[in-house]
Amino acid sequence: MKRVLITGATGAIGAATARLFGQNGYHVYLHYRSNDDTAKALQSEIPESTLVKFDVTDRAAVTAALKDLEPFDVLVNNSGITKDGIFFWMSDEDWDAVMDTNINGLYNVTKAVLPAMIKQRSGAVVNVSSVSGIAGNMGQTNYAASKGAIIAFTKSLALETARYNIRVNCIAPGMIESEMTKDLDEKMIKQAVPLRRQGRPEEVAEGILFLAEKATYMT
Repeated sequence: MKRVLITGATGAIGAATARLFGQNGYHVYLHYRSNDDTAKALQSEIPESTLVKFDVTDRAAVTAALKDLEPFDVLVNNSGITKDGIFFWMSDEDWDAVMDTNINGLYNVTKAVLPAMIKQRSGAVVNVSSVSGIAGNMGQTNYAASKGAIIAFTKSLALETARYNIRVNCIAPGMIESEMTKDLDEKMIKQAVPLRRQGRPEEVAEGILFLAEKATYMT
């Protein structure tokens, strides 16, 4: 059975992705940081699944949690946070927290998972960025910078790992229904989005599964 690790699995996109991979024959490793009840509820929906709890910003904890697990066929780097605010009033703590989770967390998990993929000479990594990382967004200098860095990270790592038959791709969703976007003004959404609605987590999950499994010539 193929194995996938999904970080931030209890969020809207993470949970939708976990369910879809489960429906497509994967054993799904559900990463989460603190919400035990939500994680257990999600696990109950996916028969072939395992909970993996750690803080992606804690390098030692990441290594300890993943070192004894079997190699993964797919890694989905989905963990991310926002702490929005105009740059001039943004606190150092809010800048550091977003960078530490969104960039250092991605580094820590990928660094722990990749050696086994290299050894088995196969694998797929899908990193979740954001349209903010491409176009920027007012009040999100920290978030946009972190998501733009994920795109650059993806391009560089793809060049390094292709020789091992490991593909590295990135998906950059726009406005997706989630806790992060629940308070957005509907009028603003209709002005900003050609389809005049937010995307659904399940629609993003389909893109992630495609990149992980079907896009065999894409990196």
